[in-house]
Amino acid sequence: MRLIPSITLGNELLYWLHKFFDINILGYISIRAGVAFFIALFVTLFLLPKFIKWAQKTSRVQPINDWAPDRHKEKASTPTMGGIVFITATIFATLLTIKLNNPFVIASIATLVLFSLIGFQDDYAKIRKNENLAGLKARTKLGLQIIAAIAISGYLYFFADFNTDLYVPFLKSPVFDMGFFALALWILVIISTSNAVNLTDGLDGLATVPSITALASFSVIIYAIGNAKISSYLLLPNFNVGEVAIIASALIGALIGFLWYNCHPAEIFMGDSGSLAIGAFLGYLAIISKSEILLFLIGSIFVIETLSVILQVGSYKLRKKRVFLMAPIHHHFEMKNWAENKIIVRFWIIAILSNIVALISLKIR
Repeated sequence: MRLIPSITLGNELLYWLHKFFDINILGYISIRAGVAFFIALFVTLFLLPKFIKWAQKTSRVQPINDWAPDRHKEKASTPTMGGIVFITATIFATLLTIKLNNPFVIASIATLVLFSLIGFQDDYAKIRKNENLAGLKARTKLGLQIIAAIAISGYLYFFADFNTDLYVPFLKSPVFDMGFFALALWILVIISTSNAVNLTDGLDGLATVPSITALASFSVIIYAIGNAKISSYLLLPNFNVGEVAIIASALIGALIGFLWYNCHPAEIFMGDSGSLAIGAFLGYLAIISKSEILLFLIGSIFVIETLSVILQVGSYKLRKKRVFLMAPIHHHFEMKNWAENKIIVRFWIIAILSNIVALISLKIR
């Protein structure tokens, strides 16, 4: 069966080539996802060295928190805000390969842009004042995240008319229709995931690989949900969200390019401009794939890091005692003199294994 879509104002370059040259293969989401992956990868690899040189020359470096372990002091000259590069590369690759007249695509791009801008404001404030804690005030930062999350969730609810059923892993049918309360859940998922990735981004490459594995899992789920035959076979809901897998694939490619320079010892950090955007996008993917509950498994490392902070703060306020030597938990292992690479790789392994389990769960219904 040939795929010859009509060309409208919102259609992307590959669809234009697909129509003009009658190249059927360019009509498939899987092919365009692969193309987006490599475009974002190579654009990131091309731009990052230039960005690193510029950041070093203009002192756009990472201020280190005074409370951080002593070994972090040597990272004070490392450039930050690498998120600007890989988010830009992702959006560039997306615009070349995706069909823009899909409401879920519009919301995806908005999520990346809005949260990256919030993170950029925080990063820039820290750099300008040369103080890790001198970024946006906590209330201001959270307020901006809430506004952005409300805008995205509201768009899904009122304009995309997105399904509000709650799905639980291992069950064939939705548990119940959340109705208007779905908005509250979606806002919570986006904000909490955004901040969870931000908390995890404390060691070289620590947040990068768990983000890649989570994006890969969501890409598979979203592609399946967007395909009528596959979703029917796996007993998954069916929505027109398949195109979003292209954006997730582009971000994976961009993050792999970023990891080339972010692996230990890091030549650049992603900063809040990257971590907040990645986290919010993962939360968004969980929503449109009806995987809000499965997100706990797909983003296991982010959940563990966040819980460690909650336990630490709660325990100290209630009992004046600490659960960990330092929170988030990756700092606890640093204080126990674990080598940084050992902490990072072991967290990566946990992320990979938990995502494998999450994907296996799709067939167990």
